[in-house]
This record gives sequence, structure tokens and C-alpha cells, in this order.
Amino acid sequence: MEVNLTPGQAADGFPPASARTSIAALIERTIMAVTCPVAAALVVVIAVTLFSGVVARYVFGSPISWADELAAILFLWLVMLGSVVALGRNEHMRLTLVVGMVGTGTRTVLEALSVLTMSALLILLFPPAVHYVDSEWMITTPALELPDGLRVLGLAVGIGLMLMICLARMLAAANLRQLAIAFVIVAGLAVALMFGKPALMSLGKYNLVVFFVLGVGATVLAGVPIGFAFGIATAAYLTSTTSMPLEVMVGRIDEGVSHIILLSIPMFVLLGLVMESSGLARALIGFMASLVGHVRGGLHYVLLGAMYLVSGISGSKAADMAAVAPMLFPEMEKRGLPRKDLVALLSASGAQTETIPPSFVLIILGSVTGVSIAALFTAGLLPAVVAGAALAVVCAFRARGDNLSGVKRPSPRDIGKAFVYSLPALALPFIIRAAVVEGVATATEVSTIGVIYALLVGAVVYRKFDWRGFYPMLVQTAALSGSILIILGMATAMAWALTQSGFSRDLAAVMTNLPGGAIGFMAVSVVLFVVLGSLLEGIPAIVLFGPLLFPIAKTLGIHEVHYAIVAVLAMGVGLFTPPFGVGFYAACAIGRESPDNVMGAVWPYIAAVTAALVIVAAIPWISIGFL
Repeated sequence: MEVNLTPGQAADGFPPASARTSIAALIERTIMAVTCPVAAALVVVIAVTLFSGVVARYVFGSPISWADELAAILFLWLVMLGSVVALGRNEHMRLTLVVGMVGTGTRTVLEALSVLTMSALLILLFPPAVHYVDSEWMITTPALELPDGLRVLGLAVGIGLMLMICLARMLAAANLRQLAIAFVIVAGLAVALMFGKPALMSLGKYNLVVFFVLGVGATVLAGVPIGFAFGIATAAYLTSTTSMPLEVMVGRIDEGVSHIILLSIPMFVLLGLVMESSGLARALIGFMASLVGHVRGGLHYVLLGAMYLVSGISGSKAADMAAVAPMLFPEMEKRGLPRKDLVALLSASGAQTETIPPSFVLIILGSVTGVSIAALFTAGLLPAVVAGAALAVVCAFRARGDNLSGVKRPSPRDIGKAFVYSLPALALPFIIRAAVVEGVATATEVSTIGVIYALLVGAVVYRKFDWRGFYPMLVQTAALSGSILIILGMATAMAWALTQSGFSRDLAAVMTNLPGGAIGFMAVSVVLFVVLGSLLEGIPAIVLFGPLLFPIAKTLGIHEVHYAIVAVLAMGVGLFTPPFGVGFYAACAIGRESPDNVMGAVWPYIAAVTAALVIVAAIPWISIGFL
């Protein structure tokens, strides 16, 4: 979030208020100075706890009964403190397309509006969160016999700290006039909701359009972080049209982020960062380049293969692309390939690899729908191959003009040396996926094993791991995990509100009676998830619509694993399709190329992935043939 409410700025003739900005800066620095080390320590303690549990069970045959319970308690604290860190570092996920298009004055108002909207939500949630802690204090955990209030105290603390950061940014506002404009807008809407409650209640289910279509759409387009946009819409709906206390919403947020399987998310984020910094990713790419880098279009295929191998491990498509692009782009440009074409392929490869385990979207989908994560991990591999093959066809056509005059074909000896060097790195993706698919370990356990393995290989085998950079990795892990999981918590509350309203029953009735039966339902679902992936990204879309649509698919005879893979691949296409797909802009930023230049080059690749999506949707065996 690029906020114009930062210390020391002046606009429209207003001088910087040094006293206010100094106090605000001190508040924010103090919060970050305390929160970052604690969040980093939580990542380490959770990893050690989980790994100790795995070793105790598999090596010594004596499970630690309290390991998962302690990890779950610390996890909620990590989610909330990670959200605080993400807010302090301006790393919460949001749509900046509209904000980036408007003038400076309007942008300042929108940024102020974003901070005020987040503040309003946090003010609404803080008292119920404190009361929720009090109510949970009477419940005792089974193994450690600790009050559950210790766990949910993290919710209240995180909400309180984020509120302090938002208030500090308002205190430091350089442009008081535009802050006042934003305040009038927020206050006006609050008053309208307060006095318009009878009118809204009289609308019946049409008020869902007001809050969850118009409200969410307006706040997301205004640049409010996606999780907070979901949260303010849900809170406004509950307070304006129901008698439900907001403590219920706090409980749903807790429920949304407290699934034990979600512990794998910070571990996979950390694993991706360790892989990138320890030389594992470079070794993988070096080996693949030695195999096919000398053929026409070879580096295109290396890029596709590298994205296939590293995808999902970092927890961020941007991180996956950032690990691959810098190592391939210079050599590809030497061969006369335009950068815009390389960035276009990079973007499309992100869509191609959405179903490859350990994909966060697959993990969260399994968490909210009850579909087997091991089955999803097995099912996601072949559809990505189909999408990769479709992209390879486009690559072969576009690579006809490659300049290979200065390219030397590696000898078998060189290929062998590259293979041996890459073997420890090459083994990691297969170990992770095989362990989960074969049932040797859960996704949570294998993510922790992967972190320890990558640390050892990076430090001992490749000797490139810089331990001085480990602390920033831990902080980045907490921030990215918090920014992902706060969306999940808010989206869970929003999905619950939609369900309570009867929307799920109405949606089920409409979707069940679509023309064409199962085929018509699948076709509409593909379009729906492409649109949702473009506007909301995969995680919030899955949390909102997964529990609603998956039972309908099952009723119509569609295999739940097949439907899941189609939904995830469709969201991947939307995520990387301009003009709204944020993944497309991330690829442009990583490739350092203007989106305007890349937009024309990306369409053949998007068409190829879309064709693969249609094939995967039409042929269930591609998804479920190996189950």
C-alpha cells in the first residue's frame, strides 16, 4: 500500500507537522521493532516443534502428543503478528490498477480512504475480539491443559497493533484536506448504514448485492487490501441487516485460519526463500539448460520446466517467477528474443503451474471443502503438463528466429556434471510431493522436513547459504503468511455470512438447474472462476465459492477432485490475464517491462493455457486417472 500518509510529506501547501509525524513514526517503528523479532521467532519455534514431532514419531516411535497443539497456539499468533508486519511493510494484497491510473490528488484521497476503511474495521472488531478472548479463557486445551484464551489472545493483539499503525498513519497525514475528504466519505457511509437499516432489511436478499458486490467491488477498486475489503463488507452487513454480534465474525475468522493443515503455508514460504538463497534453484535451472538450452526455443522450455519444478514451494507466484527469470532472461536476450515475449511467457507459465503441488490454493481448497489434499497433489501434476505442452507449441512457433550462432552444445560430460551438481536440489520437489501423495507425511510435516533439508543442502553441499540473511527471510515468511491468511480468515467470515443469508441455497438451485446439466455447470464454473481469479486471486475466491459450488458439482456427478483442478486452473488463467489479473503485472515488474508492451505479446500464450483448460475440463481422466 503506497500511502501518502507517511511522515515528512507535504502537499497542497500544507507544511509537514513535525510533532505529529515524529510521534507517528515513533509509534510505527516501535511496533515493528517489537513485532518483527517476535514473528520471526514464532516461525522458528513452529518449525522446530513440528520437526521434533516428525522425528519423535518416525525415528523414535514415540509421538509428542502436545506438538501439534503448541504449534496451533503459536500459529494464530504468527498469522496476526505477520499481518501486522505486512501492514507495516505495505505488503497486504490489494488491487492497485485504479489507484495507479488516477491523478495525484485523487490517489491521495483513495490512500487515505484505504487507511480509514481499515481503521473502521479494526475499531469494530477490537471489542468483540477482547470479549472472545474472555469467553475462550474457560476452555482448556486437551494436551497442554492451557486456556484457549492464550491462543485467541493473538487475534486481539494483532487487531490492536494494526489499528495503532493505521491511527499513526492518519496522525502523520501530510495532506489534511484530502484526509478530511476521505473521513467525510467514510463517516457519511457509516451514518447512511446506521439510519438506513430498515430500508436495507426490507430489501431482503438484494442487500447482498449492496454489501458483497457493490461494497466489496468499490473497496477493492479503491485500493483497500482484499482481506480488509471482505472484512468491512461482512461487518457492515452483519451490523446493518442482522442482530448478530460481531463476536460471531471474530469466531469465524479464528475458524478460518486455525486449520492445522494451514501450518504448512509459512513453512513452504520459508522453504522457497531458502531454496532461492542457497543455490538450489540455480542448480535446477543449470541442469535443465544443459539438456535443452542449445536447441531452438530451448530456453523457453527450460523456463517452463523450471517453473514446473519450483512452483508452489515458495508460496508466492511472484517468488517463483523472481527465482527463475533473472537466471534465464540475459541469455535469452542474447539470442535476439524480445523482452516483452519473455515476460509474456513468464506470466503464462504462472497460470500453467497453478495446480502443481504443493500449491497453497490446493491446500486451502482441501481445507475448506474437505477434498483429500493427497488426491489433489496427485491430480494437479498432469493438467500442468497439458498446459505446459500447449505453451511449448506456441514457444516452438515463436522461436523460429532464435539466433543460435554463439550457442555451444554441452558435452555429455558437462551434462553429467550438471546433473550430479543439481541432484540434491532436484530431489527436493520429488521428495515433497511423493511424501504427501504416498501418505508418508502430511503437507505440514513435509514442509518442515523440506526446510531442514534445504538449509542443510544449501549450507553443506552448495555452501552458498548466507546465515546473515536468515532473519530477513523469517520476517518475510511471517509477512507473506500473514497477508495470505488474513484474507482467508476474512473470506471465511464473509462466506459464513453469505451462507446464513440463504444465498448458498439460492445459488445451488440456480446452478443445479442450468441448461446442459453437468456440462453446462462445468462451463459456467470455468467462466466464473476465470473472472474470480482475475478480480480476487485464487485464495479468497476458493474460500468464498468452494463450499458453495463443490456440493453442487458432486450432486451433478462431477468428481470433486476433477472439479477442484479445473477451478484452480481456471483461476490461474484469470490471475495472469490482463487487464485485471494481478499476476500479469507481477510478471511485468519482475521482467522490468511495461505492461503496455507485454499485453500484445501475452495473448497467444493465454490462448494456449485456455485451450489446455478446456481440454482438462472436458477429459476428467487427465485429473483423476492416477488416483
